[in-house]
Amino acid sequence: MAEKVLMKGNEALAESAIRAGCRFFFGYPITPQTELAAYMSKRMPKVGGTYLQAESEIAAINMVYGAASAGARAMTSSSSPGVSLKGEGISYMAGCDLPGVIINVQRGGPGLGGIQPSQSDYWQATRGLGHGDFHMVVFAPSTVQEMADFIFNAFDVADRYRTPVMILADGMLGQMMEPVVLPEAIDPADLPKKPWATDGHKGQREHNITNSLYLTADDLERLNVERYKRYAAIKRDEQRCEQFMTEDADIVLVAFGASSRIARSAVRAAREEGIKAGLLRPITLWPFPTDAIQAVVPTAKAFLTVEMNMGQMVDDVRLAVAGARPVEFYGRTGGVIPTPDEVLGAIRRLADDIAKKGGE
Repeated sequence: MAEKVLMKGNEALAESAIRAGCRFFFGYPITPQTELAAYMSKRMPKVGGTYLQAESEIAAINMVYGAASAGARAMTSSSSPGVSLKGEGISYMAGCDLPGVIINVQRGGPGLGGIQPSQSDYWQATRGLGHGDFHMVVFAPSTVQEMADFIFNAFDVADRYRTPVMILADGMLGQMMEPVVLPEAIDPADLPKKPWATDGHKGQREHNITNSLYLTADDLERLNVERYKRYAAIKRDEQRCEQFMTEDADIVLVAFGASSRIARSAVRAAREEGIKAGLLRPITLWPFPTDAIQAVVPTAKAFLTVEMNMGQMVDDVRLAVAGARPVEFYGRTGGVIPTPDEVLGAIRRLADDIAKKGGE
């Protein structure tokens, strides 16, 4: 049986990325993800990798752009306002069809906000991270173990579809410590070759070019349409979620990341009171697990999203439910973490509303 080690979430992300074959890390310190960069600064030289603290977040993402162009597995990490600065570079990577992994250990906002945990970057990650017609795959871990596991998924998906991928964590997950079974390390030399990489043609093939500028509208339209065919395949094949007690649930909670841990406790407490509650936890925020939500609509009476923001993922839940059932929201913002008792209170209120409507 694999040995468990006690690790902080930020450090688990870093170690697992190295084991996934990442040999280039470019970052810039910002709370609450700085431990990730600090860990990389110690480990990368020992595995023959490159750690570089860039002069800015903008520089860091453009260094990922360069390393990814050469076919390497490359990564950067930051927290909310720092990720905003990376948005242009991520759009460039998408426009060049380059794989790469971006970590966002979220803090409160907008602006500099605060250093406490938040989930207020959901819209940014799934809707507006950079200009132009593109999507980015987004994974949302809820445990330190998943922080380690999802890095492998992120690099594999990035390479498979030639797209940037984000791990959307938060300060709570980044700073907490839990036992982790680290994945087996792979040798970067054993990874599949990338025939599109700009790594030197050695007189054996045509020149490869990394470019996101197309002055002819027809050419750019053709490339965007082709890219969206890949996005359609991602939507079809990569939707992921976890379900907990949803088989007979009247009230289905939808929560991701740290909020799902709190929601799970509230579901258990509701069950003890005889309220049939369940939890559907999106693991991929894009593609959103619409299929799974639609599958529980016939048996559910209402949905409740729980988030550490003013209500962002709730829009995607409402789109998936398509008006067939009520969708309510409970959240705290600014770095305040909701408690299981608060969420239980929201479940009780929703259960009372369902009972009143049933008696009318």
